[in-house]
Amino acid sequence: MNNEDEFYDAVTGLDSDESCEGISEASFKDAVAEGAQKNNGSVPQENGIRTRRISCRTSLPAPMFSRNNFSVWSILKKCIGLELSKITMPIVFNEPLSFLQRITEYMEHTYLIQKACLQSDPIERMQTVAAFAVSAVASQWDRTGKPFNPLLGETYELKCEDQGFRLISEQVSHHPPVSAFHAESLGGDFAFHGSIYPKLKFWGKSVEAEPKGTITLEILKHKEAYTWSNPFCCVHNVILGKLWIEQYGTVEIVNHSTGDKCVLNFKSCGMFGKDLHRVEGYIQDKSKKKRCVIYGKWTECMWSVDPQTFEGHKKSDRRGGADTKKQKQEETGGENDESDDMPEVQESVAVIPGSTLLWRISSRPAHSAEMYNFTNFTIMLNELEPGMEGLLAPTDCRLRPDIRAMENGNMDEASKEKERLEEKQRASRKERARDQDEWSTRWFQQGTNPYTGSQDWLYRGGYFDRKYTDCPDIY
Repeated sequence: MNNEDEFYDAVTGLDSDESCEGISEASFKDAVAEGAQKNNGSVPQENGIRTRRISCRTSLPAPMFSRNNFSVWSILKKCIGLELSKITMPIVFNEPLSFLQRITEYMEHTYLIQKACLQSDPIERMQTVAAFAVSAVASQWDRTGKPFNPLLGETYELKCEDQGFRLISEQVSHHPPVSAFHAESLGGDFAFHGSIYPKLKFWGKSVEAEPKGTITLEILKHKEAYTWSNPFCCVHNVILGKLWIEQYGTVEIVNHSTGDKCVLNFKSCGMFGKDLHRVEGYIQDKSKKKRCVIYGKWTECMWSVDPQTFEGHKKSDRRGGADTKKQKQEETGGENDESDDMPEVQESVAVIPGSTLLWRISSRPAHSAEMYNFTNFTIMLNELEPGMEGLLAPTDCRLRPDIRAMENGNMDEASKEKERLEEKQRASRKERARDQDEWSTRWFQQGTNPYTGSQDWLYRGGYFDRKYTDCPDIY
Protein backbone atom coordinates (compact mmCIF):
# COMPACT_ATOMS: atom_id res chain seq x y z
CA MET A 1 0.00 0.00 0.00
CA ASN A 2 1.51 3.36 -1.00
CA ASN A 3 1.17 6.62 0.87
CA GLU A 4 -1.68 7.83 -1.35
CA ASP A 5 -3.86 4.88 -0.42
CA GLU A 6 -2.91 4.82 3.23
CA PHE A 7 -5.43 6.11 5.76
CA TYR A 8 -5.41 6.41 9.53
CA ASP A 9 -8.44 6.00 11.77
CA ALA A 10 -9.66 9.35 13.03
CA VAL A 11 -10.18 9.13 16.79
CA THR A 12 -13.55 10.66 17.64
CA GLY A 13 -14.49 8.99 20.89
CA LEU A 14 -17.76 7.95 19.24
CA ASP A 15 -18.06 4.38 18.04
CA SER A 16 -21.48 4.07 16.41
CA ASP A 17 -24.45 5.90 14.94
CA GLU A 18 -26.35 5.55 18.20
CA SER A 19 -23.59 7.22 20.21
CA CYS A 20 -24.31 10.62 18.67
CA GLU A 21 -28.01 10.62 19.52
CA GLY A 22 -28.71 13.62 21.74
CA ILE A 23 -25.10 14.70 21.89
CA SER A 24 -24.55 18.46 21.99
CA GLU A 25 -22.64 20.37 19.33
CA ALA A 26 -19.99 21.39 21.86
CA SER A 27 -19.47 17.91 23.31
CA PHE A 28 -19.17 16.38 19.85
CA LYS A 29 -16.51 18.94 18.92
CA ASP A 30 -14.60 18.08 22.10
CA ALA A 31 -14.85 14.37 21.31
CA VAL A 32 -13.41 14.82 17.82
CA ALA A 33 -10.47 16.79 19.20
CA GLU A 34 -9.86 14.33 22.03
CA GLY A 35 -7.65 12.09 19.92
CA ALA A 36 -4.97 14.77 19.59
CA GLN A 37 -4.71 15.14 23.35
CA LYS A 38 -3.90 11.51 24.10
CA ASN A 39 -0.36 10.28 24.52
CA ASN A 40 0.79 13.77 25.58
CA GLY A 41 -0.48 15.21 22.30
CA SER A 42 1.80 13.12 20.09
CA VAL A 43 0.39 11.91 16.78
CA PRO A 44 1.74 9.96 13.82
CA GLN A 45 3.95 11.75 11.34
CA GLU A 46 3.57 11.58 7.59
CA ASN A 47 6.90 11.38 5.78
CA GLY A 48 8.49 13.41 8.54
CA ILE A 49 6.03 16.33 8.63
CA ARG A 50 4.63 17.00 12.07
CA THR A 51 0.88 17.43 11.90
CA ARG A 52 -0.12 17.87 15.52
CA ARG A 53 -1.97 21.08 16.24
CA ILE A 54 -1.15 21.30 19.96
CA SER A 55 2.25 22.91 19.33
CA CYS A 56 0.97 25.28 16.62
CA ARG A 57 1.58 28.99 17.01
CA THR A 58 -1.01 31.27 18.56
CA SER A 59 0.03 34.57 16.95
CA LEU A 60 1.73 35.91 13.83
CA PRO A 61 5.39 37.06 13.86
CA ALA A 62 4.35 40.71 13.37
CA PRO A 63 1.10 42.66 13.89
CA MET A 64 -1.03 43.95 11.05
CA PHE A 65 0.25 46.97 9.10
CA SER A 66 -1.97 50.08 9.41
CA ARG A 67 -3.97 50.99 6.30
CA ASN A 68 -5.08 54.39 7.60
CA ASN A 69 -2.69 56.41 5.43
CA PHE A 70 -3.50 54.64 2.16
CA SER A 71 -6.28 55.33 -0.34
CA VAL A 72 -7.51 52.75 -2.82
CA TRP A 73 -9.61 55.28 -4.76
CA SER A 74 -6.83 56.23 -7.19
CA ILE A 75 -6.75 52.61 -8.36
CA LEU A 76 -10.43 51.72 -8.28
CA LYS A 77 -12.02 54.89 -9.70
CA LYS A 78 -11.58 53.59 -13.26
CA CYS A 79 -12.88 50.12 -12.44
CA ILE A 80 -16.54 50.72 -11.51
CA GLY A 81 -18.61 47.76 -12.72
CA LEU A 82 -15.54 45.88 -13.93
CA GLU A 83 -14.02 42.53 -12.89
CA LEU A 84 -11.00 43.10 -10.65
CA SER A 85 -8.97 39.90 -11.05
CA LYS A 86 -6.50 41.60 -13.40
CA ILE A 87 -6.07 44.76 -11.29
CA THR A 88 -2.87 45.02 -9.24
CA MET A 89 -3.60 46.27 -5.73
CA PRO A 90 -1.10 47.77 -3.25
CA ILE A 91 0.14 45.10 -0.89
CA VAL A 92 -1.07 47.03 2.15
CA PHE A 93 -4.63 45.93 1.29
CA ASN A 94 -3.63 42.25 1.38
CA GLU A 95 -3.48 39.79 4.25
CA PRO A 96 -0.51 37.39 4.54
CA LEU A 97 -2.30 34.38 3.06
CA SER A 98 -2.79 32.99 -0.42
CA PHE A 99 -6.34 32.43 -1.66
CA LEU A 100 -5.51 28.70 -1.52
CA GLN A 101 -5.06 29.07 2.23
CA ARG A 102 -8.29 31.05 2.47
CA ILE A 103 -10.08 28.10 0.83
CA THR A 104 -8.52 25.81 3.45
CA GLU A 105 -10.47 27.74 6.09
CA TYR A 106 -13.55 25.83 4.92
CA MET A 107 -12.12 22.98 7.00
CA GLU A 108 -12.04 24.84 10.34
CA HIS A 109 -15.23 23.10 11.49
CA THR A 110 -14.55 19.66 10.02
CA TYR A 111 -15.99 18.09 13.17
CA LEU A 112 -19.41 18.83 11.66
CA ILE A 113 -18.65 16.52 8.72
CA GLN A 114 -17.47 13.87 11.17
CA LYS A 115 -20.74 14.28 13.05
CA ALA A 116 -22.79 13.92 9.84
CA CYS A 117 -20.93 10.70 9.02
CA LEU A 118 -22.17 9.20 12.31
CA GLN A 119 -25.81 10.28 12.06
CA SER A 120 -28.30 7.62 10.92
CA ASP A 121 -31.16 9.93 9.90
CA PRO A 122 -30.78 11.65 6.47
CA ILE A 123 -32.61 14.82 7.56
CA GLU A 124 -30.31 15.16 10.58
CA ARG A 125 -27.34 14.67 8.26
CA MET A 126 -28.64 17.43 5.99
CA GLN A 127 -29.00 19.73 9.01
CA THR A 128 -25.38 19.12 9.95
CA VAL A 129 -24.15 19.54 6.38
CA ALA A 130 -26.06 22.82 6.16
CA ALA A 131 -24.41 23.98 9.39
CA PHE A 132 -21.03 23.07 7.88
CA ALA A 133 -21.81 25.02 4.71
CA VAL A 134 -22.56 28.11 6.83
CA SER A 135 -19.54 27.59 9.10
CA ALA A 136 -17.28 27.40 6.03
CA VAL A 137 -17.76 31.12 5.38
CA ALA A 138 -17.79 32.24 9.03
CA SER A 139 -14.06 33.04 9.10
CA GLN A 140 -14.70 35.90 6.64
CA TRP A 141 -16.39 37.95 9.37
CA ASP A 142 -14.42 41.25 9.69
CA ARG A 143 -11.79 39.94 7.24
CA THR A 144 -11.37 43.03 5.06
CA GLY A 145 -7.89 42.16 3.78
CA LYS A 146 -7.52 40.62 0.33
CA PRO A 147 -5.69 37.27 0.10
CA PHE A 148 -2.82 37.08 -2.39
CA ASN A 149 -3.79 35.85 -5.85
CA PRO A 150 -2.20 32.40 -6.23
CA LEU A 151 0.43 31.99 -8.92
CA LEU A 152 -0.27 29.45 -11.64
CA GLY A 153 0.84 26.06 -10.31
CA GLU A 154 0.92 27.22 -6.68
CA THR A 155 -0.17 24.58 -4.16
CA TYR A 156 -1.07 24.24 -0.51
CA GLU A 157 -1.31 21.17 1.68
CA LEU A 158 -2.55 20.69 5.22
CA LYS A 159 -2.99 17.63 7.38
CA CYS A 160 -4.80 17.90 10.72
CA GLU A 161 -4.74 14.79 12.86
CA ASP A 162 -7.03 16.30 15.49
CA GLN A 163 -9.78 16.93 12.93
CA GLY A 164 -8.99 13.82 10.90
CA PHE A 165 -8.37 15.18 7.40
CA ARG A 166 -5.74 16.12 4.85
CA LEU A 167 -6.10 18.63 2.02
CA ILE A 168 -4.31 19.55 -1.20
CA SER A 169 -5.12 22.54 -3.42
CA GLU A 170 -3.65 23.88 -6.65
CA GLN A 171 -4.05 27.01 -8.77
CA VAL A 172 -5.09 25.35 -12.01
CA SER A 173 -5.79 28.45 -14.12
CA HIS A 174 -4.62 32.06 -14.08
CA HIS A 175 -7.04 33.72 -16.51
CA PRO A 176 -9.67 33.09 -15.35
CA PRO A 177 -8.25 32.42 -11.86
CA VAL A 178 -9.43 28.98 -10.75
CA SER A 179 -8.41 27.26 -7.51
CA ALA A 180 -9.09 23.53 -7.08
CA PHE A 181 -9.03 21.68 -3.76
CA HIS A 182 -9.50 18.14 -2.48
CA ALA A 183 -9.80 17.13 1.18
CA GLU A 184 -10.30 13.63 2.50
CA SER A 185 -10.88 11.96 5.82
CA LEU A 186 -7.91 10.14 7.33
CA GLY A 187 -10.36 7.40 8.25
CA GLY A 188 -11.93 7.10 4.81
CA ASP A 189 -15.24 8.61 5.95
CA PHE A 190 -15.63 11.54 3.54
CA ALA A 191 -14.23 13.47 0.59
CA PHE A 192 -14.72 17.23 0.18
CA HIS A 193 -13.69 18.90 -3.06
CA GLY A 194 -14.40 21.65 -5.54
CA SER A 195 -13.05 24.43 -7.72
CA ILE A 196 -13.58 28.13 -7.05
CA TYR A 197 -13.50 31.01 -9.53
CA PRO A 198 -13.91 34.21 -7.45
CA LYS A 199 -15.21 37.09 -9.58
CA LEU A 200 -14.62 40.49 -7.97
CA LYS A 201 -16.47 43.65 -9.03
CA PHE A 202 -16.21 47.22 -7.80
CA TRP A 203 -19.50 49.13 -7.45
CA GLY A 204 -18.34 52.58 -6.36
CA LYS A 205 -18.52 52.17 -2.57
CA SER A 206 -18.16 48.39 -2.32
CA VAL A 207 -16.39 45.36 -3.75
CA GLU A 208 -18.53 42.31 -4.44
CA ALA A 209 -17.14 38.78 -4.64
CA GLU A 210 -19.10 36.14 -6.51
CA PRO A 211 -17.65 32.71 -5.62
CA LYS A 212 -18.37 30.84 -8.84
CA GLY A 213 -17.84 27.11 -8.63
CA THR A 214 -19.41 24.01 -7.12
CA ILE A 215 -18.50 22.43 -3.79
CA THR A 216 -19.04 18.69 -3.31
CA LEU A 217 -19.17 16.72 -0.06
CA GLU A 218 -19.25 12.93 -0.26
CA ILE A 219 -20.21 11.01 2.88
CA LEU A 220 -18.88 7.63 1.90
CA LYS A 221 -20.43 5.50 4.64
CA HIS A 222 -23.93 6.52 3.57
CA LYS A 223 -23.05 6.70 -0.16
CA GLU A 224 -24.29 10.27 -0.26
CA ALA A 225 -23.11 13.32 -2.19
CA TYR A 226 -24.07 16.91 -1.42
CA THR A 227 -23.35 19.90 -3.68
CA TRP A 228 -23.70 23.66 -3.23
CA SER A 229 -22.16 27.04 -4.06
CA ASN A 230 -21.19 29.73 -1.57
CA PRO A 231 -23.10 33.04 -1.16
CA PHE A 232 -22.01 36.42 -2.48
CA CYS A 233 -19.68 38.44 -0.25
CA CYS A 234 -19.55 42.25 -0.22
CA VAL A 235 -17.00 44.55 1.43
CA HIS A 236 -18.54 47.97 2.03
CA ASN A 237 -16.86 51.39 2.33
CA VAL A 238 -13.69 50.57 0.40
CA ILE A 239 -13.31 54.30 -0.33
CA LEU A 240 -14.69 56.09 2.74
CA GLY A 241 -15.83 54.98 6.18
CA LYS A 242 -15.34 51.85 8.23
CA LEU A 243 -14.96 48.62 6.24
CA TRP A 244 -17.60 45.98 6.93
CA ILE A 245 -18.71 42.72 5.35
CA GLU A 246 -22.02 41.10 4.51
CA GLN A 247 -22.88 37.88 2.72
CA TYR A 248 -26.07 37.43 0.77
CA GLY A 249 -27.79 35.22 -1.76
CA THR A 250 -29.45 31.82 -1.91
CA VAL A 251 -27.44 28.67 -1.23
CA GLU A 252 -29.07 25.42 -2.34
CA ILE A 253 -27.66 22.20 -0.90
CA VAL A 254 -28.76 19.06 -2.75
CA ASN A 255 -28.43 15.47 -1.51
CA HIS A 256 -28.09 13.66 -4.83
CA SER A 257 -28.70 10.27 -3.21
CA THR A 258 -31.96 10.91 -1.31
CA GLY A 259 -33.38 13.90 -3.18
CA ASP A 260 -33.47 15.98 0.01
CA LYS A 261 -32.74 19.66 -0.43
CA CYS A 262 -31.79 22.53 1.87
CA VAL A 263 -32.39 26.12 0.73
CA LEU A 264 -30.58 28.78 2.76
CA ASN A 265 -31.19 32.49 2.32
CA PHE A 266 -28.22 34.62 3.40
CA LYS A 267 -30.06 37.89 3.96
CA SER A 268 -28.70 41.26 2.89
CA CYS A 269 -28.40 43.96 5.52
CA GLY A 270 -31.46 45.96 4.43
CA MET A 271 -32.17 49.60 5.18
CA PHE A 272 -32.42 49.28 8.95
CA GLY A 273 -29.92 46.49 9.51
CA LYS A 274 -32.37 44.05 11.10
CA ASP A 275 -31.24 41.20 8.85
CA LEU A 276 -27.48 41.82 9.00
CA HIS A 277 -25.66 38.44 8.95
CA ARG A 278 -28.93 36.51 9.21
CA VAL A 279 -29.40 33.14 7.54
CA GLU A 280 -32.80 31.49 7.22
CA GLY A 281 -33.95 28.45 5.28
CA TYR A 282 -35.57 25.06 5.29
CA ILE A 283 -34.99 21.39 4.48
CA GLN A 284 -37.45 19.56 2.25
CA ASP A 285 -37.53 15.87 1.38
CA LYS A 286 -37.85 14.46 -2.13
CA SER A 287 -41.65 14.87 -1.96
CA LYS A 288 -41.06 18.61 -1.30
CA LYS A 289 -42.44 18.42 2.22
CA LYS A 290 -40.74 20.86 4.61
CA ARG A 291 -39.10 18.84 7.37
CA CYS A 292 -37.42 21.58 9.39
CA VAL A 293 -36.44 25.24 9.39
CA ILE A 294 -32.85 26.40 9.89
CA TYR A 295 -32.07 29.89 11.17
CA GLY A 296 -29.32 31.92 12.80
CA LYS A 297 -26.38 34.12 11.82
CA TRP A 298 -23.29 33.09 9.88
CA THR A 299 -21.26 35.13 12.37
CA GLU A 300 -22.66 33.40 15.47
CA CYS A 301 -24.66 30.17 15.37
CA MET A 302 -27.25 28.07 13.53
CA TRP A 303 -30.37 26.39 14.95
CA SER A 304 -33.09 24.06 13.64
CA VAL A 305 -36.76 23.89 14.60
CA ASP A 306 -39.90 22.28 13.17
CA PRO A 307 -41.76 24.40 10.56
CA GLN A 308 -45.01 24.84 12.51
CA THR A 309 -43.22 26.20 15.57
CA PHE A 310 -41.17 28.55 13.39
CA GLU A 311 -44.21 29.96 11.55
CA GLY A 312 -46.07 30.51 14.82
CA HIS A 313 -43.11 32.38 16.26
CA LYS A 314 -42.74 34.45 13.08
CA LYS A 315 -46.39 35.57 13.14
CA SER A 316 -46.05 36.62 16.76
CA ASP A 317 -42.82 38.44 15.99
CA ARG A 318 -44.42 40.35 13.09
CA ARG A 319 -47.27 41.59 15.29
CA GLY A 320 -44.85 42.88 17.90
CA GLY A 321 -42.37 44.37 15.43
CA ALA A 322 -44.62 46.82 13.54
CA ASP A 323 -44.20 49.68 16.01
CA THR A 324 -40.44 49.10 16.28
CA LYS A 325 -40.02 49.41 12.50
CA LYS A 326 -41.98 52.67 12.42
CA GLN A 327 -39.81 54.07 15.21
CA LYS A 328 -36.59 53.12 13.35
CA GLN A 329 -37.84 54.86 10.18
CA GLU A 330 -38.43 58.08 12.14
CA GLU A 331 -35.01 57.90 13.86
CA THR A 332 -32.94 56.93 10.83
CA GLY A 333 -34.07 59.53 8.29
CA GLY A 334 -32.43 59.59 4.87
CA GLU A 335 -29.56 57.47 3.60
CA ASN A 336 -25.94 58.46 4.06
CA ASP A 337 -24.54 59.33 0.63
CA GLU A 338 -20.94 59.31 1.79
CA SER A 339 -20.61 55.80 3.19
CA ASP A 340 -22.67 52.67 3.73
CA ASP A 341 -22.54 52.64 7.51
CA MET A 342 -22.89 49.28 9.18
CA PRO A 343 -25.91 49.27 11.53
CA GLU A 344 -24.87 49.90 15.12
CA VAL A 345 -27.62 47.73 16.60
CA GLN A 346 -26.93 44.07 15.92
CA GLU A 347 -29.29 41.90 17.92
CA SER A 348 -28.14 38.39 18.73
CA VAL A 349 -30.11 35.40 17.47
CA ALA A 350 -33.43 35.03 19.31
CA VAL A 351 -33.68 31.31 20.00
CA ILE A 352 -37.13 29.85 19.37
CA PRO A 353 -38.26 27.44 22.12
CA GLY A 354 -37.79 23.83 21.02
CA SER A 355 -34.85 24.62 18.74
CA THR A 356 -31.74 22.43 18.43
CA LEU A 357 -28.28 23.98 18.22
CA LEU A 358 -26.44 22.89 15.07
CA TRP A 359 -23.27 25.00 15.24
CA ARG A 360 -21.74 27.84 17.21
CA ILE A 361 -18.73 29.88 16.07
CA SER A 362 -15.46 29.46 17.97
CA SER A 363 -14.03 32.41 19.89
CA ARG A 364 -11.27 34.34 18.17
CA PRO A 365 -8.01 35.07 19.97
CA ALA A 366 -7.96 38.25 22.07
CA HIS A 367 -5.40 39.86 19.74
CA SER A 368 -7.25 38.88 16.55
CA ALA A 369 -7.79 42.52 15.47
CA GLU A 370 -4.01 43.00 15.36
CA MET A 371 -3.66 39.78 13.32
CA TYR A 372 -5.92 40.63 10.34
CA ASN A 373 -8.92 39.30 12.33
CA PHE A 374 -7.62 35.75 11.88
CA THR A 375 -9.11 32.84 13.79
CA ASN A 376 -6.89 30.45 15.75
CA PHE A 377 -7.15 28.01 12.84
CA THR A 378 -6.14 30.69 10.31
CA ILE A 379 -3.12 31.85 12.32
CA MET A 380 -1.45 28.46 11.93
CA LEU A 381 -2.04 28.05 8.17
CA ASN A 382 1.18 29.75 7.03
CA GLU A 383 3.39 28.42 9.82
CA LEU A 384 6.64 26.95 8.53
CA GLU A 385 8.15 24.68 11.16
CA PRO A 386 11.84 23.70 11.17
CA GLY A 387 12.51 20.88 8.72
CA MET A 388 9.24 21.33 6.86
CA GLU A 389 10.74 23.25 3.93
CA GLY A 390 12.60 20.24 2.57
CA LEU A 391 9.50 18.05 2.68
CA LEU A 392 6.84 20.30 1.16
CA ALA A 393 6.28 20.60 -2.57
CA PRO A 394 8.42 23.53 -3.83
CA THR A 395 5.18 25.20 -5.00
CA ASP A 396 3.61 25.33 -1.50
CA CYS A 397 2.27 28.73 -0.35
CA ARG A 398 4.38 28.61 2.80
CA LEU A 399 7.48 29.01 0.62
CA ARG A 400 6.17 32.06 -1.23
CA PRO A 401 8.55 34.94 -0.36
CA ASP A 402 6.14 37.91 -0.65
CA ILE A 403 3.59 36.39 1.73
CA ARG A 404 6.37 35.36 4.13
CA ALA A 405 7.84 38.90 4.12
CA MET A 406 4.44 40.47 4.79
CA GLU A 407 3.76 38.05 7.63
CA ASN A 408 7.10 39.08 9.15
CA GLY A 409 6.15 42.76 8.90
CA ASN A 410 8.59 43.66 6.09
CA MET A 411 6.21 45.48 3.74
CA ASP A 412 8.91 46.88 1.41
CA GLU A 413 10.40 43.45 0.79
CA ALA A 414 6.92 41.95 0.39
CA SER A 415 6.02 44.53 -2.27
CA LYS A 416 9.26 43.95 -4.19
CA GLU A 417 8.86 40.17 -4.06
CA LYS A 418 5.24 40.38 -5.18
CA GLU A 419 6.26 42.47 -8.19
CA ARG A 420 9.14 40.07 -8.98
CA LEU A 421 6.89 37.00 -8.83
CA GLU A 422 4.23 38.61 -11.03
CA GLU A 423 6.86 39.56 -13.61
CA LYS A 424 8.30 36.02 -13.48
CA GLN A 425 4.83 34.63 -14.13
CA ARG A 426 4.26 36.99 -17.07
CA ALA A 427 7.63 36.03 -18.58
CA SER A 428 6.81 32.32 -18.24
CA ARG A 429 3.46 32.85 -19.94
CA LYS A 430 5.10 34.70 -22.86
CA GLU A 431 7.68 31.94 -23.20
CA ARG A 432 4.98 29.26 -23.34
CA ALA A 433 3.06 31.27 -25.94
CA ARG A 434 6.21 31.65 -28.05
CA ASP A 435 6.93 27.93 -27.89
CA GLN A 436 3.23 27.05 -28.30
CA ASP A 437 3.48 25.08 -25.08
CA GLU A 438 0.29 24.73 -23.04
CA TRP A 439 0.37 24.76 -19.25
CA SER A 440 -0.16 21.35 -17.64
CA THR A 441 -1.68 21.10 -14.18
CA ARG A 442 0.10 18.75 -11.79
CA TRP A 443 -2.43 17.41 -9.30
CA PHE A 444 -5.86 18.14 -10.81
CA GLN A 445 -7.44 17.56 -14.20
CA GLN A 446 -10.56 18.89 -15.87
CA GLY A 447 -13.49 16.53 -15.89
CA THR A 448 -17.21 16.24 -15.26
CA ASN A 449 -18.65 16.43 -11.77
CA PRO A 450 -20.46 13.06 -11.52
CA TYR A 451 -23.31 14.57 -9.50
CA THR A 452 -24.04 17.87 -11.25
CA GLY A 453 -22.83 17.04 -14.76
CA SER A 454 -20.97 20.37 -14.90
CA GLN A 455 -17.30 20.92 -15.66
CA ASP A 456 -15.07 20.61 -12.61
CA TRP A 457 -11.44 20.10 -11.59
CA LEU A 458 -10.91 16.63 -10.13
CA TYR A 459 -7.99 15.41 -8.03
CA ARG A 460 -5.64 13.06 -9.89
CA GLY A 461 -4.11 11.60 -6.75
CA GLY A 462 -0.46 11.03 -5.96
CA TYR A 463 0.38 14.23 -4.13
CA PHE A 464 1.09 12.56 -0.81
CA ASP A 465 3.56 10.16 -2.44
CA ARG A 466 5.83 13.24 -2.24
CA LYS A 467 7.45 12.88 -5.65
CA TYR A 468 7.97 16.53 -6.56
CA THR A 469 10.87 16.39 -9.01
CA ASP A 470 8.81 17.68 -11.94
CA CYS A 471 7.14 20.58 -10.12
CA PRO A 472 7.47 23.99 -11.82
CA ASP A 473 9.80 26.71 -10.53
CA ILE A 474 7.33 29.50 -9.74
CA TYR A 475 9.12 31.30 -6.89
